[in-house]
Order: sequence, then C-alpha cells, then structure tokens
Amino acid sequence: MGKLNWPCYLLFIILFIIGTFSSGLNVCMSGSATSCEECLLIHPSCAWCAQEEFGRVRTLMSRCDLSQNLQKRGCEAYNIENPRSTTRVVKSEPLSSKGSGPTQYDVIQIMPQKISLSLRPSDQTSFKVQVRQVEDYPVDLYYLMDLSLSMKDDLDSIRNLGTKLADEMRKLTSNFRLGFGSFVDKNMSPFSYTAPKYQDNPCNGYKLFPNCVPSFGFRHLLSLTDKVDRFNEEVQKQMVSRNRDAPEGGFDAILQAAVCKERIGWRKEAFHLLVFATDDVPHLALDGKLGGLVQPHDGKCHMNEKNEYSGSTEMDYPSLALLGEKLAENNIYLIFAVTKRHYVIYKNFTTLIPGTTVEILDADSKNIIQLIVNAYNNIRSKVELTVWDQPEDLSLTFTATCQDGQPLPGLRKCADLKIGDTVSFNVSVEARGCPPPGTRQSFTVKPVGFKDRLEVSVDYRCDCGCTHRARANSSRCSSRGQYVCGTCRCDTGHLGARCECHEGEAGAVYQGACREAEGKQICSGRGECSCNQCLCYESEFGKIYGTFCECDDFSCARHKGVLCSGHGECHCGECKCHAGYIGDNCNCSTETLSCVSDDGQICSGRGNCACGRCQCTEPGAFGDTCEKCPTCPDACGTKRECIECRLFNSGRLADNQTCQRLCKDEIITVETLKTEDPNAVLCLYKTENECVMKFTYSEHASGMSVLTALKEPECGAAPDAMTVLLAVVGSILLVGIVLLAIWKLVITVHDRREFARFQSARSRARYEMACNPLYKQPITSHPVETDFSMYSKSYNGATH
Repeated sequence: MGKLNWPCYLLFIILFIIGTFSSGLNVCMSGSATSCEECLLIHPSCAWCAQEEFGRVRTLMSRCDLSQNLQKRGCEAYNIENPRSTTRVVKSEPLSSKGSGPTQYDVIQIMPQKISLSLRPSDQTSFKVQVRQVEDYPVDLYYLMDLSLSMKDDLDSIRNLGTKLADEMRKLTSNFRLGFGSFVDKNMSPFSYTAPKYQDNPCNGYKLFPNCVPSFGFRHLLSLTDKVDRFNEEVQKQMVSRNRDAPEGGFDAILQAAVCKERIGWRKEAFHLLVFATDDVPHLALDGKLGGLVQPHDGKCHMNEKNEYSGSTEMDYPSLALLGEKLAENNIYLIFAVTKRHYVIYKNFTTLIPGTTVEILDADSKNIIQLIVNAYNNIRSKVELTVWDQPEDLSLTFTATCQDGQPLPGLRKCADLKIGDTVSFNVSVEARGCPPPGTRQSFTVKPVGFKDRLEVSVDYRCDCGCTHRARANSSRCSSRGQYVCGTCRCDTGHLGARCECHEGEAGAVYQGACREAEGKQICSGRGECSCNQCLCYESEFGKIYGTFCECDDFSCARHKGVLCSGHGECHCGECKCHAGYIGDNCNCSTETLSCVSDDGQICSGRGNCACGRCQCTEPGAFGDTCEKCPTCPDACGTKRECIECRLFNSGRLADNQTCQRLCKDEIITVETLKTEDPNAVLCLYKTENECVMKFTYSEHASGMSVLTALKEPECGAAPDAMTVLLAVVGSILLVGIVLLAIWKLVITVHDRREFARFQSARSRARYEMACNPLYKQPITSHPVETDFSMYSKSYNGATH
C-alpha cells in the first residue's frame, strides 16, 4: 500500500462534497453511468464527455452530465457525446384531389409515404401526417345476403337493386362496381337439416313454403362488375334455403369475401364496401364444436371450382379478432345491415372490429339503398389512423388537427368531414429502450379502410461515436485495460480509475471514499470497498449500482405487483415513467382518447379524465365517457335532436351528416306512449307546427340507451271557419238575449213592486168628498166658551 497523498485526498473530498450539493436534482449525475452508453440511457438530456484528462478525481460520475454543465467544466463541444432523435422524410408525394380519371392508379391520400426515424432512448421526435378523402374515388361494393328462409321477402325486394343502387352511387362516384354473394349456414348437424328427406329440399313438409334449395355455407355468385344488369339477373335466379337453428353462418361468408380477392375482384385502387344483410345473429368461433369442428379457421381462401366455400364443414367459424384482422389487411369497410331487434348485438361487434358500421334494415329490405348511401357517407365523413406492427419498445402519441384547426391531443381520428377535406395528425415517437445492436425496426401508419399507408423505418442511437475509437492496453489504463470514451475498462483482476489496483486490495486509506457520509455503512451495506470504489453485490431482484451502491432498479413503487406498473423504469428508487404515463408508480395514463365521447368532448362535458378513465361529476351521469345521463337537464334536449333527425330528417343534425354518428340510441316508435318504466324520463317539446312530440328516455341493463317515441306528434284538428263564425255570432246573440231577459226581468219585478205599493195605498184611501184629503170646507168652526143658560134665554126671546 502506497503512502497516503493527503493533498489529493483532501481535494477529492472537497470535490465530492461540492458535486453532491451542486448536482441537486441533476438526474444525469445521480445515475450510475460508468460508460457513455449507460449515460445516454439515463435521460435524453444527459451527455458524456469523452475528453482525455477530464474530471480526473471523480471520473465515474462527472463525465455524465448536462451538456451545458460539461462545457462549463471545460469539456470541448466536439468531445461531448449527445445524440438526438431525428426524423427524415424519404418519400413525400403530394395529395391527389380526384380519385377517378387517367391517373386513378396514382391516387395519393396520405402524405408523406415513407419516413426514417433515428431514435435515442426516452427522447421524443415527431412527424406530421396529412390525409385527404379525395373526390370521385372508385367504389367496389359486394352485397352479401342471407338466403335463409326468413329472408324470402327481402329477396323479392332486391330483384332490381342493382340498377337503383348504381344510380344512387353514381351520384357519389363515376366509377362504381357491384358484386353479389349469399350464405346460409354449415350444411351439417346440428346447424342444418341432414335427414335424407331434406337433402334436396330442406323445406320438405313445410306448408308455408314447400320448396327451397339445399343449405350452403357461402356461395360467390357475381364478381365485381360495372354491368349492374348482371346483378339483377343473378338475384332473380336465387332461391332461399332453410337451416335448423336461428344463428347463421355469415362470418364464414364475410371472411371468404375478404380474403378471396381474385375471385371477388377487389381493386387495389378502389374503396371497398362489404354489405352484410341478415335478420338474425351469427355463429361465432367455438360454435363449430357443436358439430365436431375443432380445427380453428386458418384465415385463408377456400373456394372450389363452383365458387363455393369448401371449408364450411371442415373448420370452425372465424373469431372476431381474425375477422377484423383480415378486413383491415384488405382495406374493407364492413356494413352490417340488420333488423332492429338485433341492432344492439351487431353494434357491440363494431367496437371489436375496426372499420365497421351497423345500420337498421327494414323487415323486407326496402330501405337497403338509402341504408348503403347513408353508411357510405358516414364512412367517408371520418378519418381514423391505425398502427400496424408497432414495436413493443416504441411509444406513439397522436394529436389530431381536424377542420376547425384546433389540436386535439390523444385523438387519432377526425369526423364530420366533407369529401376533399384535408386533416393532419402529429405523431410523437419515443423509444423506451435499446434493442440489440444493429437492429432496425419498422411500423406502418394507415387510415382505416385506405390502401394508402405511411411506412416508418426506425434505427436506434444507443451507442457513442467515441466507442469506435477505443484503445486496448492503453498506458492511461496502466496497460491493464481498454481506454474508451475517456474512461478505462480494466482487464479482469484490476480495478481503479486507471486500473491501478488489484482485486482484493483494501485498507483504511480507501474506506472514506466508499462511504456516502460519516456514519453511513461502507458501500451502503450492499457492496465491498476495493481500491477507493465500491463493488456492488449482485442481487436476484435486479441491479445494484451507484457510487456507494445506494441505488438499484427494483426498489420502486409497484402497482398490482408490477414494478412501476410496467409503464416505467426504476432508477435509484424512483419510477421514470414512459411517455404517456405519470404518477409515483406510473399507473396513471395521460392518454385522453378513451375519455372522448362520440361528440368529441372529454367525458361528454360531464366529468374529468383521470388516468385514462372518466370520472363523472354531473349527478346522474354514467357510462365509459359519461355519455348516459337520463336525469341531466340537457338530456331531453339532446335526445330531441336525435328524434328529429332519425324519425323526421329535420333539426340541426339533419344537414351535417352527424345524425348517425351522434345518435346511436335504439329508437322505438309506438302509437300510444306509456311510461310504466320507473327509470324512464318523459320528454316533450312543441314542434314548428305547434304540435306536441312526446318520448321517453331510459337505459337498459345492457347499457344501451332506448328512446320510445310517438310515431307522429299530437296535433289538434284545425277548426272550421264557418263553424267558428256561427259560434261567434250565436254567442253574441245569446249574450244579447240573456241581457235583454235580465233587463226585462228586473223591470217587471220593479213594476210589480210599485203596482203592489199603489194597490196597497189605494185600498187604504177614502174617496168621499168630506173625507177627501184634497178637499177643504169653506166654513170653519171655532169653539167659544159661553154661558149656555144665558145663551138659551137670548135665543128663546129672540125666537119669539
């Protein structure tokens, strides 16, 4: 053991303390990088100084730092290894404006077409994708019809479908082709009638319809052609068949129509529509075991010389995943045209099969033409990107910019578009780690249903340029190791920054450099101190590292037993989350795509998106995107618009082609509205004609919203003008007569009272002259007091 060099030792301690405090939250210096490659993996901001004689005292830590810090400390810029992620456009031809004409084979609907990415781990780069639905794009439509017995009236309704449909579709495209195929079910028990008497005629003994053809799985009848009369001819030749159980073998037929490209006649340069018309549910994968079919479907074309599906009685029905994969591979949009009672089932299928829509078919298929046109317009009004063959160590984040020009983070689709509109998507790409050296990977970005695609090739920038200038047995490494990027990689049995020590050498002189602080354990108790540096133990749980073995990659927070939830890397006790995730254990997704409702709002405007899931804040709101809320104040108003556009083709949603997208509730029309369901909300509104429209809004246990509405608004009958006139005149006359009668009655009562009073006065009067109160006597008498005796004498004497 050599003599202790106290000045160097003190300098080392001072620099150690300064570095400890100055590094702070510097993720680069808090890592365990002992080489340039390890430094690049810590964080995208970390750089490595390969300059000789740089950071001699703390070689293992100081070379990995932020680029500006390295330059401040004297590292020349050309000696700093700090590769960045880059994007290079390889092929970018301009978008086309029309789809038909002399250049229809060169139609381009996505730009650019090829991109090359060079990715540094955890460092993001991005590129822009533009998509345009060009005008007058060729259309191939294959009509796949259920020919079981229950579809007999539908077969009669489409006898002349070809001509009518071609006329309607030519309003949308000048290049239209039509094909036809049919299906029933596997011709084996228990799916079909197999008794000898039913071999040639499964309807034998069936009184309502005694004649039909034997059951078959799938039969290709007409390849795609622009001669629509051929379609009518083939349809008129067809007869229905009869199977035993209710479900049909339609998924067998869909898969064959998708993968047998040459037989069907799908064109590469055309828009592919597959219309699937049925009135019942389909058989699914594993149903074939009921008939002893245990071989899974291989996803290949099995058509014999008669253009019939030859694997019907040999393989099971295809799964939904296989069906979706093959439809996407061949750029086919599937349109389920089904009756109302099966709408919910097929609606659930559309969430599992990308590029699929469902429309309600009338019981006799009379609305099939309008149904197809509506579905075509709905499909052409939206653009959605999908990613094929995405490497596991790549993270992709999308931001859509639709017609309103507002960036929508987390979205990879745009709706409510018009033909010819151009939308753009910004795609951010991040590499989570480094594959084996020399690995080149690729993936494809493709709009659903388009033949156009963007091919992206990826290489990784995980190595440093200075690695290629390594010097073996360098004198800077005491001739005992390789000098690489400014550090020594010692040969076996040697240690130290310059390979100056032998394994096993230890002493008190080195012990202080192996402690994180006074009183701490040597090498944190998880390593040995040898030649002034810690040699960390190996662990079955993961890697132990750090200057003092203080770090590891397994002591981080877990979620459901998974380290950093599987969405991050553990660095020295802290989860470093991958792009798109946050939280102490990286269990919270920042992706908002799953929270976006059909109307484009986050959680339907009734909640908040947290960790990729909606938390509904509006009382009564529920559903994955809080889209269901019968008791919300605006529920009746929102559903009113759906009633108007779906039943009467009026209102705000009738003109901008959003009715089918926003109004997915099942609507049942009735003559009389009954509100027996206690959970149903009664809604009513007044129409433009002053009529009253009533409907109820309820949620089924299956989660499907149901609207029950009157077939027609309730309107009062308009009054007859003559009746109103006569009523008004009669009312006036009646009021006049009543008033006269009242006046006559009052006068009569008054007169009778006065007459009675007169009679009473008359009966009490005396009309004799003396007693007449109006007559006065001409002679008055006055009493005089006299002596009567004297008066008598005088009188007598006078008399004499």
